[in-house]
Amino acid sequence: MLSLSSRVSLLKPTAINSILAEVRALQSEGRKLASLMRGEPDFRTAPHIVEASIKALRDGRTGYPDNRGEIELRKAVCEKLERENNLSFDPGTQILITDGATLGIHAALTALLNPGDEVLLPDPVYDAYQSPIRLAGGVVRPVASRFEGGRFYLDPEALDAAWTPAAKVLILNAPWNPVGTVFREKELLAIADFVMRRNLILISDEIYEWITYEGHKHISPAAEVIALRDRCILVNSFSKTYAMTGWRLGYCAGPKEIIHAMFMVLAQSCRGPVTFVQDAGAAALRGSQQCVDQMRCAYAERRALVLERLAGIPGVHALPPEGGFFSILDVREKGIPSNEIRRRLLHESGVVVVHGSAYGQGGEGTLRVSFASGGEVLSTGLERLRDGLAEMKPADKGLAAS
Repeated sequence: MLSLSSRVSLLKPTAINSILAEVRALQSEGRKLASLMRGEPDFRTAPHIVEASIKALRDGRTGYPDNRGEIELRKAVCEKLERENNLSFDPGTQILITDGATLGIHAALTALLNPGDEVLLPDPVYDAYQSPIRLAGGVVRPVASRFEGGRFYLDPEALDAAWTPAAKVLILNAPWNPVGTVFREKELLAIADFVMRRNLILISDEIYEWITYEGHKHISPAAEVIALRDRCILVNSFSKTYAMTGWRLGYCAGPKEIIHAMFMVLAQSCRGPVTFVQDAGAAALRGSQQCVDQMRCAYAERRALVLERLAGIPGVHALPPEGGFFSILDVREKGIPSNEIRRRLLHESGVVVVHGSAYGQGGEGTLRVSFASGGEVLSTGLERLRDGLAEMKPADKGLAAS
């Protein structure tokens, strides 16, 4: 019989892919569904970025790329990090261009982990981190978050409680998907102290950095604490900031020894994004940022609409996100498991959301609602979501009683 690698058995489909299978089955039956699920901007990539790619194609930029990333893009990344994040890197040794942030995280984990090394992961958090950890031989070690004052945060005591001598890496997603937290300066200082005291490496996923609200501002941990720069890998992409999800372009910045190890991983796999896409990336970073400002304003309007439309539903509280384009709905008073609520909303109300428990035990009792898409999609989705939740009677026993 065919024998597969034992590593494959450790991998799980993401929550989005699992839900999509249900969605497609219903759509094949003719159901019209409104999706508030995916984190994919509905904006088009700005014209000046598209034109840069077209020009590169016409100029014959279709050959093999530099596996570290084209030098002009690496220089543009360094310019951006110094201009916007107050961080200085050498484009020759400390920058790596990747096929999206996902591959950057995968390369970092592969370069850092030995079998049995533990990776500290906030709970709840984006579930797609878990499989790359396992694929690299690591072990997921959840860090329980705290929920107070309408926001989730990482408690220093919880970090220490989760730590064991096998821990090697902490992954931080800031702003934090799915809960929308933008870390305060005081919180970052406490996290940095923990990372240095426990001799860890920090992987800082910053793909939502420019989508923030009401005066909240993303701070790169390595910019806040200089001592972190020798043990922090910054991961970012063009997907959210520039509405370039399908372009599959990202970058990593960090200590040259780690970046070189990550380069060795990538050199044996994808070997880097295509050259004309990298030229578009350089144009995005060096060109007008008006498209970023316009999208952020649109997200702020959508955020306000979500909070307005979902206000006043018995047993439901919409949490105002500080960053990102997801709102968390606290549905614990319903006393029904979050996945059951999600399934009932899908099958009975025709609206697609993600259950909070998909992101870890700490997400139970919540739903994640995306406003990455606006217009009729958002309006219809919110109407169906409101009606479905309003009609859903609380359980006699369940989460509310636990």
